[in-house]
Amino acid sequence: MNTQVTIAGVTFKNPVMTASGTFGSGMEYSDFVDLNRLGAVVTKGVANVPWEGNPTPRVAEVYGGMLNAIGLQNPGMDVFVERDIPFLQKYDTRIIVNICGKTVEDYLEVVERLGDQPVDMLEINVSCPNVKEGAIAFGQKPDSLYDITSQIKKKAKQPVIMKLSPNVTDIAEMSRAAEAAGADALSMINTITGMKIDIHRKKFVLANKTGGMSGPAIKPVAVRMVYQAAQAVKIPIIGMGGISNAEDAIEFLLAGASAVAVGAMNFVNPYTTVEVVEGIEAYMQKYGVARVTDLIGAVEG
Repeated sequence: MNTQVTIAGVTFKNPVMTASGTFGSGMEYSDFVDLNRLGAVVTKGVANVPWEGNPTPRVAEVYGGMLNAIGLQNPGMDVFVERDIPFLQKYDTRIIVNICGKTVEDYLEVVERLGDQPVDMLEINVSCPNVKEGAIAFGQKPDSLYDITSQIKKKAKQPVIMKLSPNVTDIAEMSRAAEAAGADALSMINTITGMKIDIHRKKFVLANKTGGMSGPAIKPVAVRMVYQAAQAVKIPIIGMGGISNAEDAIEFLLAGASAVAVGAMNFVNPYTTVEVVEGIEAYMQKYGVARVTDLIGAVEG
């Protein structure tokens, strides 16, 4: 059985990764998960300077998932380079760094800083609010997505994954815009915008009013978007959104994803990632699948 997948020239021992923002930078979960078992660790979003994030409360449980309005709190590039990269280097896993920013210049600063660092790929979070565009996310307009992707590609030394927002009218159009601008791969979906109200206090549960919904309830939407994107572009896709077990992960592979990422379930069951790895292997044995790549886009009908 061959579980290896290759994305933009980078080979992973298996197609299972962590979803950014749900696994810290690996250190937080290393007592529970053998990071050597994972295809890659995708770090929490890193900015050029420390971000405090949003006011609390900023996490709420909802039916079938959770809402978060963390606001991409992170310690900034200096701490990340000095602390987190050396920690991850101790493990036999690929390192993918998620990057966030408020302006194109913010992103480029981090991309350039990471150019000489031992990381394998860059994942660009275009769901960040663009302060120069009235806080509309970089990934919500095709021309804005094309612009930031092309500028990052000019500076990046590592392959670039564009992490797409589901909060758009046409995911295929956004996928094509990223591909046309030179993206090496796509990852999707980021969280779906949601809201929760406390009916007894008549107040919003999150201080930010809205938050990003993740968890099992969004999986059907995510699978559909991955399928649509896979039909629209030729570059690889990393699928995520509500993956709870190996069966969910295999759905994404069949829909056209080359790899998968586990997010919200890390909070519920910190062993989920390794259980997904083992479950994919068991599925391959059961159905006589020689290479995991044979599953990619293999849905029929």
